[in-house]
Amino acid sequence: MSRSTMARPPRRSGNLPAEATSFIGRRHELAEVRKKLTGARLVSLVGPGGVGKTRLAVRMASDLGRGFPGGAWLVELAEVRDPARVGDTVLATLDLRDQAAADPLARLQAHLRDKRLLIVLDNCEHLLEAASRLVTEIMKAAPGVSVLATSREPLSAPGEHVVPVPPLQLPVAGPLALVRQNEAVTLFVERAAAGSGAFELTAANQAAVADLCHRLDGLPLAIELAAVRTRVLTAEQILDRLSDRFGLLTGGVRAALPRHQTLRTTIDWSHDLLAAGEQALLRRLSVFSGRFTLEDVESVCAWDDVPPERALDLLSSLVDKSLVTKEDADTLACYRLHETMREYAGLKLRAAGEEEAVERRCSGYFWSRCRRFAAESRFRLVEWLAWMDLEIDNIRSVLRRCLAQEDRSGGLALAYFLGWYWMTRATSEGARWLDELLAPGVGDPRTLARAYYMRGFLAVLQSDPAAARPALERAVTAAREADLPSLLSQSLSLAAIAANMAGDHPSTRRLSEEAHAVAAALDDLPATLMALQSRALNGLADGDLDDVRAAASQGVRISREIGDLYSLGMMLLNLGSAMLMAGALDESKPLLAEALPIAHRIDDRVAQYCLLDALGCHAAASGQARVAARLLGAAETVRTGAGASLQPYLTRLVARAEESVTAALGATGFAAEYEAGRRLSRDAAIRLALGEPAPPAPSPADAGPLGKREAEVARLVADGLSNKRIAARLFISEHTVDSHVRNILNKLGFDSRTQIAVWMASSGQADPRSSTASGSTVFDSGSSDTV
Repeated sequence: MSRSTMARPPRRSGNLPAEATSFIGRRHELAEVRKKLTGARLVSLVGPGGVGKTRLAVRMASDLGRGFPGGAWLVELAEVRDPARVGDTVLATLDLRDQAAADPLARLQAHLRDKRLLIVLDNCEHLLEAASRLVTEIMKAAPGVSVLATSREPLSAPGEHVVPVPPLQLPVAGPLALVRQNEAVTLFVERAAAGSGAFELTAANQAAVADLCHRLDGLPLAIELAAVRTRVLTAEQILDRLSDRFGLLTGGVRAALPRHQTLRTTIDWSHDLLAAGEQALLRRLSVFSGRFTLEDVESVCAWDDVPPERALDLLSSLVDKSLVTKEDADTLACYRLHETMREYAGLKLRAAGEEEAVERRCSGYFWSRCRRFAAESRFRLVEWLAWMDLEIDNIRSVLRRCLAQEDRSGGLALAYFLGWYWMTRATSEGARWLDELLAPGVGDPRTLARAYYMRGFLAVLQSDPAAARPALERAVTAAREADLPSLLSQSLSLAAIAANMAGDHPSTRRLSEEAHAVAAALDDLPATLMALQSRALNGLADGDLDDVRAAASQGVRISREIGDLYSLGMMLLNLGSAMLMAGALDESKPLLAEALPIAHRIDDRVAQYCLLDALGCHAAASGQARVAARLLGAAETVRTGAGASLQPYLTRLVARAEESVTAALGATGFAAEYEAGRRLSRDAAIRLALGEPAPPAPSPADAGPLGKREAEVARLVADGLSNKRIAARLFISEHTVDSHVRNILNKLGFDSRTQIAVWMASSGQADPRSSTASGSTVFDSGSSDTV
């Protein structure tokens, strides 16, 4: 393989997490799953909680991912409580956007029809029927898609192959070297060494460690919870204390317990060793769905036994004891509970009589945060959307509680506060929440006015006038009744857009005039901007370019002055499109080029596809036929990923552009360039549209795709060291080195150690004294060219 080819690894798709700790054992199960997936497209890993199904599935997907051009994608269902949201969750995982009225399943089928990828559907047990139905329909429509599911029981879907996941292999009596090779013992020793910093398996403690693994039935979660206690206890002490606990349950005899009882007893033991504050915090953390932050913990869980000033110390202690998992979201530390641990903590919360209090604090906290953000979110949109992306599972749980407790007023207010999230991230989901909360149709006029306005807004974004018009009529009526003139004007402006979509031009003019009259009497920026947006959009639909230019120019000026990114992006798109339609190429390009990075910053996929199409049309009119074809292809990918339909004014522009590009390139040339554009990533498409160069090839010098420790391991692989020698050099276990090497191969898209060595040498990072730095790939006798 040439030096230039190796200098830049191929782009990998997928979202599999890097393994935080080494993967141990499971050779039989890995081989069985690999064998099943060669002849079957749906394999389910089935076993009890805490047995390691997710770790096994992620490792298997990492190993197999290189065989799927579309990558391997982990869909986490543990926090999904509504069966209707299973399809939405898969869409979001695949980086598709819910910004249209299309059914999620239909969108998935269309997107996956020609893809070859692996979906890992994790924690399906509480959504069996919905997961089974979704998988069945996807596999019918997409012959290149395979599914690896994890569940406590089978999906019972057609063509499903079940692989039971038993506990780890238990040790047998024998010499130290034999016991050390056992996978349950290896797990205990590695986690104990990581937790205490100095644990070793010796002839003196091997019997206690082996007995512990037997007492814990080889359950990985139970073994890890016990191993972390070697910070303060010896293996013999841990065994004595756990044996006492099990003896209470079995009348003092060494009888076997059901595995779920073994795990529950082990968690009980770990829980009972906690201080009162740690116990209180652990049970209160069960109120969160998915991730949570330190600020969330301090606001929701800190009182009495958990003083706010001690929340960080207590949380850190739970992380150290492997009861809470830490993960990072960009630069922010986040936390979550293992699903089994969350179930346990929830039981403790109810037993303590704190469930209602914690849920009330949780709902109040997120409701208040969203209300505060809503007042200023249009001016801090990037920050607000980042916070929402992190917290959305917790906020969904608040919405569910509002429905369950018949607090429709609170739920409607919250759904309104989330408007910018629904507009840019989850339009169909927002519409569903509002429809369910609005079903009775009664309530406080102010709350109803805002909720109907938001429902109408979402329907307009979905190009659904049949849903938009009645919602906006109710919004207008309620806004008049509640004396909300700004909301009245905005509702009238949106109603004018919906009327134009429906072809009702007399209503369009009447509603526009009334909206303008109400806005003119106010000193209100939202009302003014919505009236200008209505004029611009209706002008584009009707071909009244003078009106578009007048309205959008004013909108650009106002939104730029006040820092309203969403409105600025929309107004630049409107104005640039009008200039493009008028043939003013020099004037249109800077406007469209300014709008595209804004759409990228707030990740508005509908705006992105519109701008890519518009810039593709500009390239066609400017004689850049190949660039035009690629941008039009990229725009189609983004548009279908958002589930959107082509805007009517763009239809005319795109048809004209395709005609001119086909004339320049020929039908075959146009099709080839268009398809190349369809395969571009969104980032690459945006760089192409803006005329920006591709980013430099990643290299170990700047960490590139590798973490710091992975780069160290890669450098030693390039030096020709075996895993055993790398482990000795870095003072880590051989299993950990093996895990790092597998992660490196997966991240770089390689299949052998030779490729890692050549890549390191080509980027100048291998040790120049090593054999591989000069192009040789000779490894020491203890190594292999494959993992």
